[in-house]
Amino acid sequence: MEIDLNADLGEGCGFDEALLDFVSSANIACGWHAGGANAMRDCVRWAVEKGVAIGAHPSFNDPENFGRKEMDLPAGDIYAGVLYQLGALSAIAQAEGGRIVHVKPHGALYNQAARDPAIADAIVSAVHDFDPSVAVFGLANSSFVDAARRAGLVAIEEVFADRGYRSDGSLVPRGQPGAMIDDEDEMLERTLTMVRERKVKAIDGKWVPLNAQTICLHGDGPHALAFARRIRNALEASGIEVHPASALRA
Repeated sequence: MEIDLNADLGEGCGFDEALLDFVSSANIACGWHAGGANAMRDCVRWAVEKGVAIGAHPSFNDPENFGRKEMDLPAGDIYAGVLYQLGALSAIAQAEGGRIVHVKPHGALYNQAARDPAIADAIVSAVHDFDPSVAVFGLANSSFVDAARRAGLVAIEEVFADRGYRSDGSLVPRGQPGAMIDDEDEMLERTLTMVRERKVKAIDGKWVPLNAQTICLHGDGPHALAFARRIRNALEASGIEVHPASALRA
């Protein structure tokens, strides 16, 4: 059994380089919710050195709210914004001897794409026109995954170790009870269940089936590095190999 571990980087957590020792894919912020040219260059350079797959982490242009405020924008604006961010990271990756192999939207853009086909299609169009060989990471069972596959892109279904789920497979919105899971033992148990049994328990107690292909490890928590080490060790101890999603689909 195999799985990809991904982390969002370039968001100011302070230990991006160390986190890359435990993950197989990196989603690098492209400057619109966090990061910037120097942060992107550092993260790309470290990822290349450690053999970690490079992904773009585009968002709404919303640094004030860390990209977590939902927006009602025309599809053309979303398309252009995603393409703009991919171009910036791609130039840096090329200069450092790497390339973008996947795209994972951030925050509100990610969650809106999971349920709104128009937003999903705008993002998918931008990725396809940038490079149709690039995969997308999207919430398992979501509209974004469906849109990517309709367009002929490879869609990698993502699950979250530290987020609560609702019975429809969506994430509990941040700020609501049950949105975040802080107990490391619980996160570890949930992760192994999602990988081995392809299901997760929602906040109402119902089991939700899902296809776990990549696991997100948020890098902005105070214990993110310690948990990344624990989950990597636990997966490998269970006979689950960790590889970049690009390798799993090859």
